[in-house]
Amino acid sequence: MNTTTTKNVCGDKWYLNLNKPEEALKVLGFIAIFVIRTLLHHAMKPLGQPYLTTDFAIGLILGNLPKFREAFSGPYSTTLNNIIEFGMICHMFVMGLEMNPSVLLRPPTKDAFMAYTSMLTTFAIAFATTPFLHYTKTAPFVFSLALSLMASSTGSPILTRIISNLKIRKSDLGKLASAAGVHTDMISTLCYCFGFIFFPTERPLPRPLHRFFRALLMFCLFLAQVTFTSIVSPIFLNWVNNENPEGKPLKGSHLVMSLAFVVLICSFPTWPPESMYNPILSAFTAGLFLPNQGRMSRWIINKINYLLSTVFYPIFFFWVGFIIHMKNFDIGDKMAWARFFSLLCTVIAGKIVGTVLCGVLLGYHVRETASLGLLLTTKGHFHVYLAALAIRTNRVKNTTGAMIILVIVLTVVYSPFVVMDVIKRARRRVPVHIMALQWLDPTTELRVLMGLHGPHNIGSTLNLMEICHGGREPGSIYYATDMVELTDEIAATMKKDGRSGQSNDDSVTVTDRTVTEMRESITAAVNGYGELRSGQGVTVRRMLALSTFMTMAHDICGLADELMVSIIILPFHKRRNPDGTLDSGHAGFRHVNRKILKNAPCSIGILVDRSFGQTEEAWSPGASMDIAIIFIGGRDDREALAFAAQVARHPAVKLSVIRFLEDKSSQNAQKRSSILNKASVVEQEEEMKLDDECFAEFYERYIAGGGRVSYMEKHLTNSSETFRALKSLDGEYGLVIVGRGGGRASSGLTTGLNDWQQCPELGPIGDVLSGSDFSHNTSMLIIQQQRTRGQIEGLHDDFTIL
Repeated sequence: MNTTTTKNVCGDKWYLNLNKPEEALKVLGFIAIFVIRTLLHHAMKPLGQPYLTTDFAIGLILGNLPKFREAFSGPYSTTLNNIIEFGMICHMFVMGLEMNPSVLLRPPTKDAFMAYTSMLTTFAIAFATTPFLHYTKTAPFVFSLALSLMASSTGSPILTRIISNLKIRKSDLGKLASAAGVHTDMISTLCYCFGFIFFPTERPLPRPLHRFFRALLMFCLFLAQVTFTSIVSPIFLNWVNNENPEGKPLKGSHLVMSLAFVVLICSFPTWPPESMYNPILSAFTAGLFLPNQGRMSRWIINKINYLLSTVFYPIFFFWVGFIIHMKNFDIGDKMAWARFFSLLCTVIAGKIVGTVLCGVLLGYHVRETASLGLLLTTKGHFHVYLAALAIRTNRVKNTTGAMIILVIVLTVVYSPFVVMDVIKRARRRVPVHIMALQWLDPTTELRVLMGLHGPHNIGSTLNLMEICHGGREPGSIYYATDMVELTDEIAATMKKDGRSGQSNDDSVTVTDRTVTEMRESITAAVNGYGELRSGQGVTVRRMLALSTFMTMAHDICGLADELMVSIIILPFHKRRNPDGTLDSGHAGFRHVNRKILKNAPCSIGILVDRSFGQTEEAWSPGASMDIAIIFIGGRDDREALAFAAQVARHPAVKLSVIRFLEDKSSQNAQKRSSILNKASVVEQEEEMKLDDECFAEFYERYIAGGGRVSYMEKHLTNSSETFRALKSLDGEYGLVIVGRGGGRASSGLTTGLNDWQQCPELGPIGDVLSGSDFSHNTSMLIIQQQRTRGQIEGLHDDFTIL
């Protein structure tokens, strides 16, 4: 073996020599940790597990492999311990920096009551049971205090991450759990700080007077650190933030000064050799009383969190696995198992009892407060570090310490499943919210939200309003909503003067000349139509969606939900050119349309306007409009048929219903049916049954009884015949109504059409009809029925369950 060594400026000892196999093994070990953790985390993502779970599993395995234990023994063990201590200093500093200690000075809120109650009950149960289980023979009273405090605490960073990953952060339970977790974590860590002052674990002095003076010195240093940080740091960091405004690079000298200042306040309580103040807890205190607002604080939080999550935490759990020497683990130690189950039951029972008692007083549901208690049992990296430190310093046996760490990790493992159960129960409680034309109660008024991009949409919008109403007895309410992009120029003209009618926020007035002129022209036309139809059950109201294109869809969906409309009708993002063709379109409005199609609480219609607003006015005497609906099948086509039923009532409309039926006797149809699995066949049969029932009802009501509604069937075998059938309708109708294609069972008639789609938001039929090969005088209305939310689709982010 090559025994050459490498010298450096620090002396003759080698620190890293890749000529030695054990050196290469160290490098390969750390590379393996980072690669495996990424792969394993993605594999466990469906279970909602955070990185802590995968990091612990990897660290426990690699830390107990003989080759790795041999490579990191001796002086490397000391180096690894120093790395871990420095990483924990950074971890605790950022954890304190992300907290707000001013909440301790305010009147207790509901989350504070939850935190304090659950802490007290858990601490009381743990402190009452711990001494009887004989965890340690070294200072059992102090150890019982520390273990009870750990059992009653919460790892707020891990809990917040789980809640955010599973998307319940905006719900009432998510907000309460996050806030209560931060309260608990802050109080318990401060208790550790005070406990370390009065019960130091390192170099205990034999004389009580000496212990008293050292505790007094540490307490004075603690107060000095808190006072200095609270008074001086806001002044210093505000100066740095003012000198480095947003949008400009941070000045290097200010960055160095800020980091030096942070190091100063974190370390000065540890300077006197007699104090023995813990640097990890000192870093937490410094971070806690530093201002967490401002550019410099955010920069520190982001950078340190990135380094911790990508570099330190994998190494930390490798160290934990290295500390837990599984070779010394006594699986037959019955007392260790008793401690394990006792601690786990204490943590769970204490938190549940505390949160349920507090929840009953606050009027919350018992089951949800019990779930909150389970979430507050979640522990974090600091608790794992304390348990591993107890093993390393021989405060507890290896088996007992491993059991404590296992309890900590288990609290993290089951927390995502608790959140999933909460979401499942919330789905059951939220009523199925059906807002669609197909399910509209005939005795209720029709509510429609009509989107307009500008004055060029006035004609088509008014015609749609007219034919949709069709003499409906309960009446119709139309919300004519201007969709205006919020730019910097428009934002500069907005005034908060309490005037209403300009936006959803009644206190905001838009004074931009372009916007006001556009709105005035639309308002004049819409109000004119409203006055014409006044007393005939038609109500027109003006709305404004003034947002950036990134948020406009969210605002329109929220408006539709608030107004409880049955359908949103949006203009297509492409406008008609003078020659009848469509232009390249507006990318911003296309983005809005796509997001609304995905997230709307009701049905959606997209109008491709070629001449529907220019031919004639539907309310004029003697007006006549040829309109067709193409029915193939599926929930979107059923919704389009429901829209056609509204249109069929209007005296100026001549409606043609064209049904495309798949020829089941063809060889292509038989080949497709043979490769479908049983589940697909059952699903298709159910969809076809719904199609037949819906169409039979429409046929009996509007076609069989005679009138202006005509009907024809076309038996087709494939998408080529579908295309030819669509081509044969070219130019015959002013408006064609089609479904977007969701839930369509006879997909064989449209499968090939998807291959050359230019606008998927229109669906296969709508995309073909809007192509340049078809008539420039035929407009299309593509309709999508949104899936019901609640039991099927899901919940709003801010759902309420407590």
